[in-house]
Amino acid sequence: MATNYEDQHPNKAFGWAAHDSSGLLSPFPFSRRENGVDDVAVKILFCGVCHSDLHALKNEWGVTRYPLIPGHEVVGLVTKVGANVEKFKAGDRVGVGVIVGSCMKCEACNQDLENYCDKLIFTYNSVDWDGTNAFGGYSDSIVVHQRYVLRFPDNLPADKGAPLLCAGITVYSPMKYYGMTEPGKHLGVAGLGGLGHVAVKIGKAFGLKVTVISSSPGKEADAIDCLGADAFLPTSDPAKVQAAMGSIDYIIDTISAVHSLPLLLSLLKLNGKLVAVGLPNKPLDLPIFPLVLKRRLIGGSDFGGIKETEEMLEFCAKHGIAADVEVIKMDEINTALERLAKSDVKYRFVIDVANSVSPK
Repeated sequence: MATNYEDQHPNKAFGWAAHDSSGLLSPFPFSRRENGVDDVAVKILFCGVCHSDLHALKNEWGVTRYPLIPGHEVVGLVTKVGANVEKFKAGDRVGVGVIVGSCMKCEACNQDLENYCDKLIFTYNSVDWDGTNAFGGYSDSIVVHQRYVLRFPDNLPADKGAPLLCAGITVYSPMKYYGMTEPGKHLGVAGLGGLGHVAVKIGKAFGLKVTVISSSPGKEADAIDCLGADAFLPTSDPAKVQAAMGSIDYIIDTISAVHSLPLLLSLLKLNGKLVAVGLPNKPLDLPIFPLVLKRRLIGGSDFGGIKETEEMLEFCAKHGIAADVEVIKMDEINTALERLAKSDVKYRFVIDVANSVSPK
């Protein structure tokens, strides 16, 4: 006999969902599965708004499953744990990032790189353990296997710390893997948005000289005076770009729109490294001569695994790093997404879920 859906999903939940590529979100009641022996139930307090949410809502990558409840930068309180859960207890403050599942036995999983597992389960827009659509953090609660729940340091603010669960680890992981952490070296941060502004802070904590590379000259004061960057390079100024050629050791490219890779490559020194973490929705042109003639490297990186994400959270807590955020209520989300599409936010929207997501 087939299992009744209500028996599998007895926990009533509430969030905001989009139902088509307009991307408009509206109130949406649904159900979460009951806790299994390895599960942790979390009451969501805050959820960051990532540019990936916007891409997914509008089906710009062509893979969206509707209805869609976005959100993968979740901070909340544990409300219930399964019988096998020892790391967490009710009342603990925890985080849930980009993924909530993987195969747990492949080479990537065995190296604590669950984010590269071929069978990973994204926090939203994916197929959950029971074969149903996974719904994300724009909701009042979530149920997650204990492996993918993160300890959230006591001295990290929940609202400003939430974006670290995606933006923070997305820039921290490649900096560690590609050796972009040597004090005194010169780091370029291309793009000053949700990822870029955190990259500036992490780069400075590693002891790097940091230059922000941006097409928006108006961001110079923020980059230097507020975020602590050492320099600002406006790509709209050919003379300044020319003067900066061959001066940067590493560039972390956070830009999510179509942009010039040849320009960024020209800024790198001999043996320089350009690592892409932004996700444009169209291919970029990659010239080979600038790579070959200066032995430069271009690579990519996704967010990190669970172990590395907890390492990043501890690093940020130690160095006082958090995102610059604008906290909004859930019913302000559609306006916030319109502003995000225009880069009109400094530098991350965060939804006050606990005080604004409830059935009408």
